[in-house]
Amino acid sequence: MSQLLSAHNLTHSFAGKTLFKNVNFGIFEKDRIGLVGPNGAGKSTLLKILSRHVDPDDGEVVNRRGLRVGYLAQSPAFADKETLFEALIAKADDPHEAMGKAYEWMSKLQLDQFPSDILVSALSGGWKKRLALARELITEPDLMLLDEPTNHLDVESILWLENFIEESPLTFVTITHDRLFLQRVATKIFDLDPKNPQYLLAIDGDYVKYLESKEILMKGEQSREKKMKNTLRRETEWLRRGAKARLTKQQARIDSAHALGDETAELSARNRARQVRIDFGESDKNPKKLIEAIDVSKTFVKDGQELKVIENFNYLIGPKTRLGLLGVNGSGKSTLIRTLLGYEKPDRGEVKMADRIQISYFEQNRETLDPKKSVLRNVCSDGDYVIVQGTAVYAKSYLERFLFSHQQMDLPVEKLSGGEQSRLRIAQIMLKPASVLVLDEPTNDLDLDTLNVLEDALRDFSGAVILVTHDRYFMDQVCNEILAFTRDSKGHPHLEKFADYLQWEAWALEHQQAQKAAEKKARQENSPKGKKLSFKEKFELENMEEKILGLESELHQWQAESQKPEVVSSSTKLQELFAKMAERQTLVDGLYARWSELEAKVKGT
Repeated sequence: MSQLLSAHNLTHSFAGKTLFKNVNFGIFEKDRIGLVGPNGAGKSTLLKILSRHVDPDDGEVVNRRGLRVGYLAQSPAFADKETLFEALIAKADDPHEAMGKAYEWMSKLQLDQFPSDILVSALSGGWKKRLALARELITEPDLMLLDEPTNHLDVESILWLENFIEESPLTFVTITHDRLFLQRVATKIFDLDPKNPQYLLAIDGDYVKYLESKEILMKGEQSREKKMKNTLRRETEWLRRGAKARLTKQQARIDSAHALGDETAELSARNRARQVRIDFGESDKNPKKLIEAIDVSKTFVKDGQELKVIENFNYLIGPKTRLGLLGVNGSGKSTLIRTLLGYEKPDRGEVKMADRIQISYFEQNRETLDPKKSVLRNVCSDGDYVIVQGTAVYAKSYLERFLFSHQQMDLPVEKLSGGEQSRLRIAQIMLKPASVLVLDEPTNDLDLDTLNVLEDALRDFSGAVILVTHDRYFMDQVCNEILAFTRDSKGHPHLEKFADYLQWEAWALEHQQAQKAAEKKARQENSPKGKKLSFKEKFELENMEEKILGLESELHQWQAESQKPEVVSSSTKLQELFAKMAERQTLVDGLYARWSELEAKVKGT
């Protein structure tokens, strides 16, 4: 595989904090890289550097000549009053030439179900993600950079995206904290973490292989720290005995002891486990019946049609209820929640709520946060203290529980990453006593360590939890009951109580595969019979593989040469080598295209 780009000594800081320093890596054709790491480590910033939206403080990114890069931002931006079709061709070099590709990608990404003149603002978050992806794909990129692409997508859309990435010939770098998605899609993991010796840890293999490698690395670093501390203790004792630095050898030993102390301190800081502390509190006063739905029926209006969400629905929510809601976007999950919480009245039936019930709501878009106010003032509007489970706590100390530095506490919330904003919203919720927690997509943007802590906190919570999430692993770890919104033969949504969502997901995947198989069979049945090749074409086809192998062998040799230190350190040599590789790769691509053309002629496809 030829190299698409290489990063050399990338360094970047934000708000006085070094995100990463002297980071080096390469990205090769058909890589499917999962980029993981703690919130605030600089993952999104790294993608912006690779896409040329941000310049690094130091270092450089060298692209293969002619490399086209597509970038799907965490929250895609569109122009005001922009229509779907206008958005599709907004980034095309020639909008007129791009019209054919636009209709092609509208079909492939199922955007053709909407009128082409519909305003983008009328689309849901999931469809906006698909639209933004189509907008990038129309530019025919070689490399796609995806920042949290599964956010706002329902399970069916996530399955579609998994399948799309697996079958695509493109190269992908994807930031995601969806563990099942990572396991199914990634063939290589980049872990950007200040605890890593060189900030970036690159692991060839899937997510499970990465977890195993990361554990070995961390154990090795902790063992190294222990040995260094023992060595430092011996050196310190030697110095305290009053050894005089008259000899050069003794002076060198003293200098070495000072350097060892600095290195040990740095390693200790890296190895120090910092973890979010989440605790939603305990209460023995929760009644056995918090919320009870009795013969409830409810409809909601979508696209001018009334859709029945639930009919004659009976359900009891009590302490330790862990209810998960699963289904496609727009199937009525939010309507059901609002009905159960009393925000909307049922069309028929009754919802009973316990007296003085307290509900905390984590909304999907974190609207409760004030983006213009500082982190500190979002948890403490005035004064210096907050009340946590009946005890006054210094507000800045409280924020430290959620891994906010003192510099970040004075930043406006809009400057935080998505994961940091989610942590801050959880910090707000913990300040309010609650017997029912309603969490709408709380996993969006949270890093893996925080997700693990949140899982434990929700399991330990003495009240009830209602959870909406498309993170299949997280739901499986937290919930003991699932209400899955599926579709009946008439297209109406209905609930399946206690459905096993893994079976539901398997059905959805099987349905997609069956649909693709039917389409393929239809194409084959409608295709003309194969044609005979001329003698010249037959000779060309028979020798095609050998010719391609010879060219690819040269590419592999140049690829190996591009990794040599004397080449990596010289951007001029690297650019020259990339130019040769690009020229040879063009020949290979042309031969592959010709090979496909000849085989298609034989098969009549």
